[in-house]
Amino acid sequence: MRCVIARYPFDLTATGVLASMKGVRPELVTGASVTVGRRRYPVKQVGRVITRQDPRDFTEGEVTRAMARLGFTCHGRPEGMPSDAGGPALQRTPSGGTGPVAG
Repeated sequence: MRCVIARYPFDLTATGVLASMKGVRPELVTGASVTVGRRRYPVKQVGRVITRQDPRDFTEGEVTRAMARLGFTCHGRPEGMPSDAGGPALQRTPSGGTGPVAG
């Protein structure tokens, strides 16, 4: 299947993705993910391996669409994970607003 990721065309197949990910240890899933074989990988990790591009060059959406079209099961952000998981933690302040957690 032909798809475009980070403005570059790729001819991807499900067997090619499986072969590329074979032996690759999954990183911690903190955002969108895809099940490849019996393992669940972060979408950005899969994109990095199959395209050999820096993950900053493509979006989760581009890789998720390609993987879904190839028949892989894609997952959204894990439940309980805030949308800004990498940002500072916030908590309610006495005034009713939010602020950084003191630590």
